[in-house]
Amino acid sequence: MKTRRSERLIDMTRYLLERPHTLISLAFFADRYESAKSSISEDLGILRRTFMIRGTGVLETLPGAGGGVIFTPGISKKEATEFIEKVSQRLVEPNRILPGGYLYLTDLLAEPNLLRTIGRMIATQYSQSSIDVVMTVATKGIPIAQSVAEFLNIPFVIVRRDSKITEGSTISVNYASGSSDRVEKMELSKRSLDEGSRVLVVDDFMKGGGTINGMRSLIEEFNAIFVGVTVFAENALIDPEVRDGDVTSIFKVSNIDMENKVIKIDPGDYLAKTDFSYFE
Repeated sequence: MKTRRSERLIDMTRYLLERPHTLISLAFFADRYESAKSSISEDLGILRRTFMIRGTGVLETLPGAGGGVIFTPGISKKEATEFIEKVSQRLVEPNRILPGGYLYLTDLLAEPNLLRTIGRMIATQYSQSSIDVVMTVATKGIPIAQSVAEFLNIPFVIVRRDSKITEGSTISVNYASGSSDRVEKMELSKRSLDEGSRVLVVDDFMKGGGTINGMRSLIEEFNAIFVGVTVFAENALIDPEVRDGDVTSIFKVSNIDMENKVIKIDPGDYLAKTDFSYFE
């Protein structure tokens, strides 16, 4: 059924937002709306300008018989900076301090809007990289991994510390926990990761770096490729030998004074490591 432009724009916007990093031909839209390709091109021009002005992402047109449009979601440096400043104010709330020098983050990472922004931020950092899968460890990193995977339009896999019969056969590694100095085990289903896959690791909090290094070792066991790791927050006092240049954090926990209930939060190195030029 032929549609009016206003209806096309609404439906095209929804369709593109739900399918990031996917090449969609103009012929598909022309058939979907029973409209001429010239009209579809004009519609896409409107969406391209609006997406850029609103900081939604980039809509790129590829010419030729096999061409079409690809939507790449992203975030501007201004919006990312404002997000970091706003969330920093919530992270210093005294009631977030937990025994052992941890911070309570569950409430923040349960907010859909906040998670979507985190996903867009990390997806922006790796928008021009070749990533096949997002990896995290159960359980608190799961919502972040799901959000990033959605914006990159790739699968995510969950590393576990205990066996689940529903996972089938697994590959496991032992790793030294950076926070407890214990040797622990993590494992991943053999069906979860293909050899040669390019893997992005995400997590909620990096305290000692042991869990991240464990996932790096697990990736090597699968003969896959470790691309990098981005965490929501990290301990600023982590051993530099553990935290290498592949690690990015959005926030740094510089100090937790448990006696006086004072938390010091600084921006991580996310803003410095991310190239926002494609989205601005």
